Amino acid sequence: MGETQAAPEPWAEVPARLRARGLRWTPQRRTLLAVLAETRGHVTGAELVERCRTLDPATIPSTVYRTLDVLEDLGIVRHAHGLDGREEFHVLPAADHGHLSCSGCHGTWDVDADDAAALVAVLAERRGFRVDLSHLSVAGLCKGCASER
Repeated sequence: MGETQAAPEPWAEVPARLRARGLRWTPQRRTLLAVLAETRGHVTGAELVERCRTLDPATIPSTVYRTLDVLEDLGIVRHAHGLDGREEFHVLPAADHGHLSCSGCHGTWDVDADDAAALVAVLAERRGFRVDLSHLSVAGLCKGCASER
């Protein structure tokens, strides 16, 4: 396998940040960072393992998942759970957001803080509950599927 090119910002600081947490900068972690640097939006852990294995067949899923946990602490990825329960990662999230999922067409849409503001405010006021927007998933029917029923 050839040398992995130097990762662009914000990836360049990740090796030092991992070492500061007592983790070694291994070839598998380099591979994961290279894959993440090319990933936009949401991706499952299984998809990341598969993509890493195309670059390095020796990729171990536990290393990928442990590294993802640390990268989440560093703000590089953020995880959420879809309505089917599968864990998804959002790479370099600009802001926390929730998700809408249509049970008819299986489409998904992001819900930003402005869209969720009324619900978040009601839950805080009435229940004293602080919502972690990145874990908000709402199931229902999109406009197109609802009109077909």
